[in-house]
Amino acid sequence: MAHSTQARKRVRQNLRRAARNRARASRVRTYIKKVETAIADGDREGAQAALRNAEPEMARGAQKGKFHRNTMQRKLSRLSRKIKDLSA
Repeated sequence: MAHSTQARKRVRQNLRRAARNRARASRVRTYIKKVETAIADGDREGAQAALRNAEPEMARGAQKGKFHRNTMQRKLSRLSRKIKDLSA
């Protein structure tokens, strides 16, 4: 257990940040899963709509440092390509 006032504050901050990061990561995964589900169902319009909703959330996760920006760009690119291939 932290004994100094500074250490106690750091513990409180770390708990808040960890909860925020956990929620953000979960939200990003949920949005990605919605896109993948629409792709699996063959619903091109639904997948495009889900991707439009997922894109800002993915960008926010990368900007806030939860995910590496290249990882999010790679996932976004692959989802876009899957949707494009769905129509062909």
